[in-house]
Amino acid sequence: MKRRDFLSLTATALAASAAPQLSIAAATTEVAKFRAARRFAKLPFGRIAYAERGTGPAAALFLHGAPLNSFQWRGALERLSAYRRCIAPDFMGLGYSEIPSGQSLAASAQAEMLAALLDQLDTRTVDIVASDSGGAVAQLFLLRYPQRVRSLMLTNCDIEPHSPPAEIAPVLEMARQGTLAGETAKWLTDQSMARATFGAAVFHNPAQLTDEIIEYYAAPLVSSPLRRAQYHEFHNALSPNPLAGIEAQLRRSTVPVRMVWGASDTIFTMADAHYLDQLFPHSQGIRAIPEGKLFFQEEFPDIIAEEARKLWKA
Repeated sequence: MKRRDFLSLTATALAASAAPQLSIAAATTEVAKFRAARRFAKLPFGRIAYAERGTGPAAALFLHGAPLNSFQWRGALERLSAYRRCIAPDFMGLGYSEIPSGQSLAASAQAEMLAALLDQLDTRTVDIVASDSGGAVAQLFLLRYPQRVRSLMLTNCDIEPHSPPAEIAPVLEMARQGTLAGETAKWLTDQSMARATFGAAVFHNPAQLTDEIIEYYAAPLVSSPLRRAQYHEFHNALSPNPLAGIEAQLRRSTVPVRMVWGASDTIFTMADAHYLDQLFPHSQGIRAIPEGKLFFQEEFPDIIAEEARKLWKA
């Protein structure tokens, strides 16, 4: 074998053997970059963590689900930052927001916190993109501040007849008994279990939850006795139904609304999307994602970006 052929083959083999390490490094960099860019806003509600991408007069507000945080929207933020000033906060009681003891973590209080955050960021109106319990907060925000919402994209989330969903009753019971934080803490020492249980229930491909991503989601929830108590309180505040009595008001909304729904979700099914489609007078219809489960937004950011841009042009 000629020397140059040997060197070529050796380089190819080394590149192939390095591929897994490069993939892991890329995932690590993704979390590290997001962590390094995290910002905080000091509000009467506490020190609210948020991510921000892009600039310009038009803004979009991304609301995450539980037990996630703003990292859920990282792919969408990168894809949409050329079109909007993208803002993704961590809800009180979740993520990296630092909340004093005694602060209400109910959905109504979360909506008030968002208004205060937008005021501090000098942002008057927003296009909202929301997921899971964040969708419940988005609906309350729309009713309290209709003049501040240009459009609303709802992905698998609570609706008035289905909030909190019966399917999460075991989680709510653990929160009531004070054991949910302990169970979540196990994710930090057994990431394979986290992927096989939580991950498999809410992601099409739970393998995308690297050990570092699991740590970024779970660690703040169990980082202190106060944070554990607030994690429980966040879930306790989901009952009784925070959306009770809002249907008639939502029927009068003039805001364009688009449903983008994971059709494989066993918690918020397509029936919930159809309810919203019939509820909002200015509904822009439904896009179903066949493989999508509850947190498909993290796995299919191209779809979120595509649908958001269409809605914003409507």
